[in-house]
Amino acid sequence: MSKLWDDLKQNMKEWSNAAVEKAEEVSKVAVAKTEELTKISKIKLEIHQLQRDRRKQQEALGKLVYGQAKDNNMVNFTGNTEFYSHVEEIERITSAIGEKEKEIEKIKDEYNIQDSEVSADLEEAQVTDELSDEQKVKDPSG
Repeated sequence: MSKLWDDLKQNMKEWSNAAVEKAEEVSKVAVAKTEELTKISKIKLEIHQLQRDRRKQQEALGKLVYGQAKDNNMVNFTGNTEFYSHVEEIERITSAIGEKEKEIEKIKDEYNIQDSEVSADLEEAQVTDELSDEQKVKDPSG
Protein backbone atom coordinates (compact mmCIF):
# COMPACT_ATOMS: atom_id res chain seq x y z
CA MET A 1 0.00 0.00 0.00
CA SER A 2 2.91 2.31 0.80
CA LYS A 3 4.35 1.74 -2.70
CA LEU A 4 1.01 2.59 -4.29
CA TRP A 5 0.76 5.74 -2.19
CA ASP A 6 4.33 6.79 -3.08
CA ASP A 7 3.66 6.22 -6.80
CA LEU A 8 0.45 8.23 -6.58
CA LYS A 9 2.26 11.09 -4.83
CA GLN A 10 5.03 11.02 -7.43
CA ASN A 11 2.54 11.06 -10.33
CA MET A 12 0.60 13.94 -8.76
CA LYS A 13 3.85 15.88 -8.34
CA GLU A 14 4.80 15.30 -11.99
CA TRP A 15 1.31 16.27 -13.21
CA SER A 16 1.28 19.42 -11.13
CA ASN A 17 4.75 20.39 -12.40
CA ALA A 18 3.59 19.82 -15.98
CA ALA A 19 0.45 21.88 -15.32
CA VAL A 20 2.49 24.75 -13.87
CA GLU A 21 4.86 24.70 -16.85
CA LYS A 22 1.93 24.73 -19.26
CA ALA A 23 0.27 27.60 -17.38
CA GLU A 24 3.51 29.59 -17.53
CA GLU A 25 3.78 28.95 -21.26
CA VAL A 26 0.17 29.97 -21.87
CA SER A 27 0.57 33.16 -19.82
CA LYS A 28 3.72 34.12 -21.75
CA VAL A 29 1.86 33.67 -25.03
CA ALA A 30 -1.08 35.69 -23.69
CA VAL A 31 1.20 38.53 -22.59
CA ALA A 32 2.95 38.60 -25.97
CA LYS A 33 -0.37 38.57 -27.82
CA THR A 34 -1.73 41.36 -25.61
CA GLU A 35 1.33 43.49 -26.38
CA GLU A 36 0.85 42.96 -30.10
CA LEU A 37 -2.88 43.69 -29.88
CA THR A 38 -1.97 46.93 -28.13
CA LYS A 39 0.44 47.81 -30.95
CA ILE A 40 -2.28 47.06 -33.51
CA SER A 41 -4.80 49.18 -31.62
CA LYS A 42 -2.34 52.09 -31.54
CA ILE A 43 -1.74 51.81 -35.28
CA LYS A 44 -5.49 51.61 -35.94
CA LEU A 45 -5.97 54.81 -33.98
CA GLU A 46 -3.26 56.44 -36.09
CA ILE A 47 -5.05 55.21 -39.23
CA HIS A 48 -8.31 56.58 -37.93
CA GLN A 49 -6.74 60.01 -37.36
CA LEU A 50 -5.23 59.93 -40.86
CA GLN A 51 -8.65 59.09 -42.29
CA ARG A 52 -10.13 62.08 -40.48
CA ASP A 53 -7.33 64.30 -41.84
CA ARG A 54 -8.00 62.98 -45.34
CA ARG A 55 -11.73 63.69 -45.00
CA LYS A 56 -10.91 67.27 -43.94
CA GLN A 57 -8.65 67.71 -46.98
CA GLN A 58 -11.32 66.26 -49.27
CA GLU A 59 -13.88 68.61 -47.78
CA ALA A 60 -11.58 71.60 -48.29
CA LEU A 61 -10.93 70.50 -51.87
CA GLY A 62 -14.66 70.13 -52.47
CA LYS A 63 -15.33 73.62 -51.09
CA LEU A 64 -12.61 75.05 -53.32
CA VAL A 65 -13.98 73.33 -56.43
CA TYR A 66 -17.54 74.32 -55.63
CA GLY A 67 -16.57 77.92 -54.97
CA GLN A 68 -14.55 78.18 -58.18
CA ALA A 69 -17.31 76.57 -60.24
CA LYS A 70 -20.11 78.64 -58.72
CA ASP A 71 -18.48 82.04 -58.27
CA ASN A 72 -16.00 82.13 -61.13
CA ASN A 73 -17.60 79.60 -63.49
CA MET A 74 -14.19 77.89 -63.58
CA VAL A 75 -13.82 74.12 -63.74
CA ASN A 76 -10.29 73.90 -65.14
CA PHE A 77 -7.72 73.81 -62.33
CA THR A 78 -4.55 73.71 -64.39
CA GLY A 79 -1.92 75.74 -62.56
CA ASN A 80 -4.09 76.25 -59.46
CA THR A 81 -1.58 75.61 -56.65
CA GLU A 82 -4.23 75.49 -53.91
CA PHE A 83 -6.10 72.77 -55.80
CA TYR A 84 -2.97 70.67 -56.32
CA SER A 85 -1.77 71.12 -52.74
CA HIS A 86 -5.04 69.54 -51.54
CA VAL A 87 -4.71 66.72 -54.07
CA GLU A 88 -1.10 66.05 -53.06
CA GLU A 89 -1.97 66.06 -49.35
CA ILE A 90 -4.83 63.60 -49.93
CA GLU A 91 -2.44 61.32 -51.84
CA ARG A 92 0.20 61.59 -49.08
CA ILE A 93 -2.34 60.71 -46.40
CA THR A 94 -3.73 57.82 -48.46
CA SER A 95 -0.21 56.45 -48.86
CA ALA A 96 0.46 56.76 -45.11
CA ILE A 97 -2.77 54.86 -44.39
CA GLY A 98 -1.62 52.09 -46.73
CA GLU A 99 1.72 51.83 -44.91
CA LYS A 100 -0.02 51.65 -41.52
CA GLU A 101 -2.31 48.90 -42.81
CA LYS A 102 0.75 46.95 -43.99
CA GLU A 103 2.26 47.30 -40.48
CA ILE A 104 -0.89 45.80 -38.98
CA GLU A 105 -0.85 42.89 -41.42
CA LYS A 106 2.81 42.22 -40.65
CA ILE A 107 2.10 42.08 -36.90
CA LYS A 108 -0.96 39.89 -37.42
CA ASP A 109 0.99 37.47 -39.62
CA GLU A 110 3.98 37.38 -37.28
CA TYR A 111 1.92 36.63 -34.17
CA ASN A 112 -0.92 34.69 -35.82
CA ILE A 113 -3.57 37.18 -34.74
CA GLN A 114 -7.01 36.83 -36.30
CA ASP A 115 -9.07 39.75 -37.62
CA SER A 116 -11.82 38.97 -35.13
CA GLU A 117 -9.40 39.61 -32.26
CA VAL A 118 -8.76 43.20 -33.35
CA SER A 119 -12.00 44.22 -35.06
CA ALA A 120 -13.75 45.15 -31.79
CA ASP A 121 -11.11 47.81 -31.10
CA LEU A 122 -11.68 49.47 -34.47
CA GLU A 123 -15.47 49.42 -34.09
CA GLU A 124 -15.16 51.07 -30.67
CA ALA A 125 -12.87 53.78 -32.08
CA GLN A 126 -15.30 54.46 -34.93
CA VAL A 127 -18.25 54.82 -32.55
CA THR A 128 -16.22 57.19 -30.36
CA ASP A 129 -15.28 59.26 -33.41
CA GLU A 130 -18.88 59.40 -34.66
CA LEU A 131 -20.00 60.63 -31.25
CA SER A 132 -17.23 63.24 -31.32
CA ASP A 133 -18.28 64.40 -34.79
CA GLU A 134 -21.92 64.67 -33.67
CA GLN A 135 -20.83 66.81 -30.73
CA LYS A 136 -18.90 69.13 -33.07
CA VAL A 137 -22.01 69.56 -35.24
CA LYS A 138 -24.02 70.51 -32.15
CA ASP A 139 -21.27 72.76 -30.77
CA PRO A 140 -18.94 73.91 -33.59
CA SER A 141 -16.76 75.88 -31.16
CA GLY A 142 -15.58 72.74 -29.34
